[in-house]
Amino acid sequence: MRAATVERITKETQIRASLRLEGKGRYDIRTGVRFLDHMLELFTRHGGFDVTLHAAGDLDVDQHHTVEDCGIVLGQLFAKALGDRKGINRAGYFVQTMDETLAVVAVDLGGRPALVYHDGVRVRMVGDLQVELLHDFFDGFVVHSGSNLHTKILHGRSSHHRIEAIFKCFARAMKYACSKDARLKDQLPSTKGLL
Repeated sequence: MRAATVERITKETQIRASLRLEGKGRYDIRTGVRFLDHMLELFTRHGGFDVTLHAAGDLDVDQHHTVEDCGIVLGQLFAKALGDRKGINRAGYFVQTMDETLAVVAVDLGGRPALVYHDGVRVRMVGDLQVELLHDFFDGFVVHSGSNLHTKILHGRSSHHRIEAIFKCFARAMKYACSKDARLKDQLPSTKGLL
């Protein structure tokens, strides 16, 4: 089983987290931002991962440090659990409907961080989450996981559905990208010989 544990302690946040790639979609997530909890819970379930993530942050200041640092820690978990990345599919994508919303997410675990994030949400808050911070969450993830991540909402009315569709797509794209191909078990998925 590929698994990882990460602890990130700063003056702004204290986060303890664990990940099992070949999981059963089990989660124990407490960030202090309930809508973020919900998104990470469905990410876990739809990706078939097991994730525990407990964060205590300076929410009395605002949500920025907590949301961004949760993305950083999630990226660190995947980087650690993937190890040398031999035999993985490396890239994955998914197209997901969420009622009237249609989203697409593509990921490449090739070692080079890049983020293109478009959710098209025009409201400041969804539930208790400051929506603009999702860009910081995903930026923290790509930098610390060593991945390219592109997200796009093709159409949709509900801001909630737009964000939920992105997280579901993200989960299923990651599930495939992290999966191993038995035929290539001893090979890096790169002609460079280095990720």
